[in-house]
Amino acid sequence: MGIFTEAQAKDILTKVVTMSKADECTAQLTGQIQGNVRFALNNVSTAGLTDDTDLQVQVAYGKRVGIATINQFDDASLERVVRRAEELAKLAPENPEFMPAVDKQVYKTSPTFSEATAAITPVYRAKVAAASITACKAQNLIAAGFLEDGQSFVAFANSKGNFGYQRSTVLDYTCTVRTQDGRGSGWVGTDTQDATRFKVEDDIQIAMRKASASSEARALEPGKYTVILEPMAAAGLIGFMFNFFGAREADEGRSFLSKAGGGNKIGQQVFGPQVNFYTDPWDPIAPSLPWDEDGVPRKRMDLVKDGKVVALDYSRYWAQKQGKAPVGQMGNILMTGGTKSTAELVRSTQRGVLVTRTWYIRMVDPQTVLLTGLTRDGTFYIENGQIKYPIKNFRFNESPVIMLNNVEELGKPVRVPPDEVSMNIMVPPMKLRDFTFTSLSDAV
Repeated sequence: MGIFTEAQAKDILTKVVTMSKADECTAQLTGQIQGNVRFALNNVSTAGLTDDTDLQVQVAYGKRVGIATINQFDDASLERVVRRAEELAKLAPENPEFMPAVDKQVYKTSPTFSEATAAITPVYRAKVAAASITACKAQNLIAAGFLEDGQSFVAFANSKGNFGYQRSTVLDYTCTVRTQDGRGSGWVGTDTQDATRFKVEDDIQIAMRKASASSEARALEPGKYTVILEPMAAAGLIGFMFNFFGAREADEGRSFLSKAGGGNKIGQQVFGPQVNFYTDPWDPIAPSLPWDEDGVPRKRMDLVKDGKVVALDYSRYWAQKQGKAPVGQMGNILMTGGTKSTAELVRSTQRGVLVTRTWYIRMVDPQTVLLTGLTRDGTFYIENGQIKYPIKNFRFNESPVIMLNNVEELGKPVRVPPDEVSMNIMVPPMKLRDFTFTSLSDAV
């Protein structure tokens, strides 16, 4: 019962909206089927399949809002959840920031669905695990990984005649490979809506090479270095930064995008001139739903252009308060770059550090987005365009704002598993100067 057709979803939602006696009603159906397989120590440990469908009903009397949910869809259950939402609304205090349901909209479907991913079976998942494990066993390495795939749908309708329906798919694979003595570690991750873009045989080789190459790591003195951040390493910091791209936080002085004396930094040069970010629901590699959580249509929109901030994320309430036209809040984060691979960036580096992954990232100062975290799963010293030897991991203290003012070169953007943000993200490998490592870490 996890996936309803558009007709099935519309029938249920129409019933719900018609049943409501409130001033307005918005109903949303979501469903998903998710499968997974987990392996560790070169053995499959768990596998599973979940199937879930939920209905959420939100009603309003004036500015009093009530929300109720249910996962039964017969007429009596639908009636019950509507009445429950209405009861709660009558008990609720007025919400001073209440925004009424959006009027009827037209949505352009985005490419979030792949038949190949929706067709994944337990046999497919077992083959991915087997390919990962078999390759590692052949080289006396140890694999631990997780494959999760899923298909889902979302549909909503409101009492103003608005309706939306869309299906999505996702495949997320991560694998950590260790040497037998635990002194070498390599990692790889793939995130895509289209399973035809995933080749486990290629991915596992990346993790294996890094695990073997990262043994016998040497200590390098902490300090400022030219670094090459692989896409996943860069995404950890950039994703964190975009949690602070809200217009309200900036206008209220709570963000690195707050301007001295009030207001925000739209139009100001905040990053280096090579830096460009945009959001686009119809991107073929990292698409998003064509509407945001309020049902406002999204559009392709520049966020940072040649280092200047050109747009921030406005909620409907804050857009109205500030006299702005409402625009759907961003559903993905896409960074432009060049054409070079990570290996090509390494070849152009005289002396520096290659970072595979950043993790355990925590905030130090929200006004500058100063972050602290650790490198992990393969950190290497570069000299004269070659990887010379593995080095021990570092703790870093760095702001992505400062980092993106120290760009020397950007490579080809790729989609990476979302970490610090709950949306699709594409970033390039990047070569940066003066990246700050503060201490060594013995963890691999």
